[in-house]
Amino acid sequence: MPELPDIEVYLTALRTRLLGAVLEQQTIAHVFVLRTVEPPIERLLGCAVTEVRRVGKRVVLVFDRRYFVVIHLMIAGRLQWQPASGKPTKRSVLASWRFANGTLLLTEAGSKRRASLHLVEGEAALAALDPGGREPLQTDLPSFAARLQQENHTLKRALTDPRLFSGIGNAYSDEILHRARLSPLALSQKLTADQMLRLHQSVQLVLTEWTERLSLEAGEHFPDKVTAFRPEMAVHGRYGQPCPDCGAPVQRIVHASNEVNYCARCQTGGRVLADRALSRLLHANWPRHIDELG
Repeated sequence: MPELPDIEVYLTALRTRLLGAVLEQQTIAHVFVLRTVEPPIERLLGCAVTEVRRVGKRVVLVFDRRYFVVIHLMIAGRLQWQPASGKPTKRSVLASWRFANGTLLLTEAGSKRRASLHLVEGEAALAALDPGGREPLQTDLPSFAARLQQENHTLKRALTDPRLFSGIGNAYSDEILHRARLSPLALSQKLTADQMLRLHQSVQLVLTEWTERLSLEAGEHFPDKVTAFRPEMAVHGRYGQPCPDCGAPVQRIVHASNEVNYCARCQTGGRVLADRALSRLLHANWPRHIDELG
C-alpha cells in the first residue's frame, strides 16, 4: 500500500499537471469503486482542480474549493498519468478523469477490488473520512510520545494505526524500527526516554529520506514504480537477506496477510521473535537466538 513518501510524490506530480485544469470527461469503469452517491459524481464536470492534498494514505483532489474526490489506493491501486497525445493504458482502469493536457487514471492490479473513491462536499464531510492520526513529520517529541503512549500497544501496531499517526504503513514502520534499533514487539508504554527519542528521530529521518529519494527518482515524470518493496530498504521485504548494518539474516513474523521484517541482532538483542505459524510447527526446535540459525 502506498504510504506517506509515495503519496507525497504523487501529490507533487498531480499538482504540476492538474492545478487549474478543468475536468472535461470522467469515467467510472467499475461501479463498486465509487462508495458515495451524494453529491452525484456528474457535478465535477466543468469544475477546475483548485488543490491537491493528502489525508492519511488517501489522495484528495479538490474541485472548485468545495468538492473533494478522495482516492484510497489500498494495496494494489495506483495512479497513472496518460498525456493527451499518449496511447491508452493496458492496465485495469477503475476510473479516469480527462483534462485538456491529459488523463488521470486509477488502476488496480489483480482480481481483488479494494481501491475506493468517495466524493464529498465541504470540509466537514472530508474531515469525517480522516482517521485522525497526527502528521508524523509535523509532530514534536512531546506530542509524539503522548500520542504513541495513549494505549499500550506494540510499536509496530502503534506506528501503523491511522488513528495515531498519518501515512505510516507496513513498509516504512519496518524501516523506522530498524533505524531506531527497536523491537517491533516492544510496548509503547514501556519505552525509556532514550528509546522514545531514537524512535521519534527515526520517524523523521526515514520518512524524509525516502520522500526525497522517491522524488529524485521520479524527477519530472509521473511516478510509475510505486511499490512497498525496494532493494534499498534495510529490512522490509528482505527476509533471509543480510542486514545492511550487521550482516545477520533478516527475520520475519507472519500474521494473516501481514509480515513484519526485522533484524534480530540489531533490534532484539539477537532474540528471534516467535512466528505464530512456524513456532507452533517447530515447538522445541524453534530457534531462540539468531546465532542458532547458522
